[in-house]
Amino acid sequence: MTHPFYLRILTIFGLMFALASCAVPLGDPVSRASNSTESAPNIIWIIADDQAYGDFGFMGHDLVRTPNLDKLASESALFPNGYVPSSLCRASLATLITGKYAFDHGICFNDPPDGIPHSATFRFLEMQEPIPRALMAKGYRSLQTGKFWEGIYTNGGFTDGMTQGTRHGDAGLRIGRKTMEPIEQFLGAVGNDPFFIWFAPYLPHAPFDAVEAYKEPFRGKGLGKREIGYYANISWLDDTVGQLMDLLQKSGQADDTVIMFIVDNGWLPNRDGESFRDLQGRDLRFDARSKQSPYEGGVRTPIFVRWPGRIEPSRYDDLVSSIDFFPTTLAFAGAPQNNQLPGKNLRPFVDRHASMAPRTVFGEIYYHTSVDLDDPKINMTHRWARNGDWKLILNDHDEGRPELYHLLSDPDEKENLAGHPEHAKRVQAIRAEIEEWWPR
Repeated sequence: MTHPFYLRILTIFGLMFALASCAVPLGDPVSRASNSTESAPNIIWIIADDQAYGDFGFMGHDLVRTPNLDKLASESALFPNGYVPSSLCRASLATLITGKYAFDHGICFNDPPDGIPHSATFRFLEMQEPIPRALMAKGYRSLQTGKFWEGIYTNGGFTDGMTQGTRHGDAGLRIGRKTMEPIEQFLGAVGNDPFFIWFAPYLPHAPFDAVEAYKEPFRGKGLGKREIGYYANISWLDDTVGQLMDLLQKSGQADDTVIMFIVDNGWLPNRDGESFRDLQGRDLRFDARSKQSPYEGGVRTPIFVRWPGRIEPSRYDDLVSSIDFFPTTLAFAGAPQNNQLPGKNLRPFVDRHASMAPRTVFGEIYYHTSVDLDDPKINMTHRWARNGDWKLILNDHDEGRPELYHLLSDPDEKENLAGHPEHAKRVQAIRAEIEEWWPR
């Protein structure tokens, strides 16, 4: 019979042997956890300016030339059904930088009412926490380039920038069209700090002044002068994206940089527009089916997210929105989420750790020039929502008259189905969603 003392000794030696034999495996989880704690990546938002959602090679256009964007899209999580809530550039850009709808951040216009200086509208962004400021807590330096309406770049929380305070973005508009040097200098100076770059070149926006080499491939194809200029400017935009990626490669940062792409609003080159009068009797003009409209040509945009080796390239039909950029960027930076924001963090989805639940995306359309700075409802022309393949537009110039479109069978929104009795419940249901979303 074995003495209890010896049993205790054997037990102790057995435990020691077991621990020793497991030393490497026990250490592995710690090592794996350490390796899985990724350093904060650099983040770049590429924001095209006035480009229709289908006018890319990767979206199937048979004339435009976008090889650099096509390559990035092929390496990304691509969402062809992306949206911006407002198809007016200043309101749209303000939604990106704040993560809020225009009725919430207050920038529901491009220009203030007559007689009020542009600088008087900077107060709206001053009341927000823009994404560059939110990233500061994680040690990010940030660079503003291109279109920026909200005064000097520091108003947006950027540590570095180009814009000094005038309407569209003054010196910032030189990026891509004239120079890429500010980005090159920033990449050389940022050191080991993670960085965020707002890359919003004034392209393919008019003026259509691309050099002849960009226009020549589109001549002789029955295109009008504006179409040729627009397509040439798209090629020019694509080249600036190639230059940006070359600078990233040169700096050694390309593989550790998240690229997020979007367009501020759509634009169609051959529409003359239609006129209507605002509440003050002023005659306004806008492209009836694109910029400053609630139609797909104005509010739809492809969105893609690229992070080499981290995000598996794939194409998703899920509905996403520009309000998702802010929370998704916070997630990439390892920053805490702001639960007061309406957008969705797309990172778990693009990382394939979760599936995206069906959602309705919403939007709001405003006058180019504000009627009342402090009352978004007076400035509003339309509200809209997309639910699945269905889109409802409420025309608030006409007592909320509905337009209902089935986008799968009618992508150009030519047949308004709202008056058909069989769709009455659908109109009622989506209208109720819009009214619940819209602030009372």
